[in-house]
Amino acid sequence: MNLIALLIGLVIERLATQLFHWRRMRWLDRIIDFGFKQAERVANWPPLIPVVILAIALVLPVYAVIFSLGGTLAGFTYLIMAVVVLFFSLGPNDIGEEVDEYCEALESEDEEAIQNAAKSIVEGDVPADARQRIGCVEEAICVQANNRLFAVIFWFVLLGPLAAWAYRVTDIIRRRAVFNAARDDKAESNVVLIRDAAAMLHGWLAWMPARLTAVGYATAGHFDEAIAAMRAPTEQRDATLSEQSENLLARVGTAALASEDRQDESITERGVRGAVAANRLVFRLLIIWAVVIAAMTLYGLTR
Repeated sequence: MNLIALLIGLVIERLATQLFHWRRMRWLDRIIDFGFKQAERVANWPPLIPVVILAIALVLPVYAVIFSLGGTLAGFTYLIMAVVVLFFSLGPNDIGEEVDEYCEALESEDEEAIQNAAKSIVEGDVPADARQRIGCVEEAICVQANNRLFAVIFWFVLLGPLAAWAYRVTDIIRRRAVFNAARDDKAESNVVLIRDAAAMLHGWLAWMPARLTAVGYATAGHFDEAIAAMRAPTEQRDATLSEQSENLLARVGTAALASEDRQDESITERGVRGAVAANRLVFRLLIIWAVVIAAMTLYGLTR
């Protein structure tokens, strides 16, 4: 049932682009901020504990709905709820649409629009230098595809819709914690500690799917270059678990692209080509995952 719901959810996710704004769920920010304030009151606790409690509190309502209604109508209700939960677990933004907006901004040569589109993909500051920005965006596409898409699919297949929603909840909490910490001037404040705890929790859940996605990039792109990048030694002794996963995805993903500069190519053309190639790599990997999931579904139905 979960695999069928996943295939339906992926089709809807590709087609219902006009509904993507529903997935931003900005109303959760108030609940998360309230949870952060309560966490600051128990400063003697390890910051990871209140973050985990907050995540559980956001997961429990979904669990209650699935548990109470999932068995009705011969399981059809569960199928509908699983599709809905998957839709809200993916994203919140579609990486393909953001790449299209970034390419349009490049072609218009509007520097402000380029910066804004690049920041949306990177989810942070981007270099002012055009060539450095091109590489930064390509790496971010490979990283964000796992965060927004493949990690959700992994947990959905492994443990069902509740696990996919739990992963998205940790990501929402992490994003809000990063936003709050960026506004805080005190480097050693509880806000920063909560941010680090939220990143740690999310990093645990992203660790395994990040490595599967990296292997997938090698399969969907230039295999030899990607495997070489995966095996290459790196200086990551001080990197957090999340940073290690993101560095791996960026390194392997861009190696799988094998994009080289061309002499007769302008900066704009190079930026568009690289972003489109990264987006196509993600789409090819999604097709591979969909085929594998479909095969698993058919095998389960015919047993």
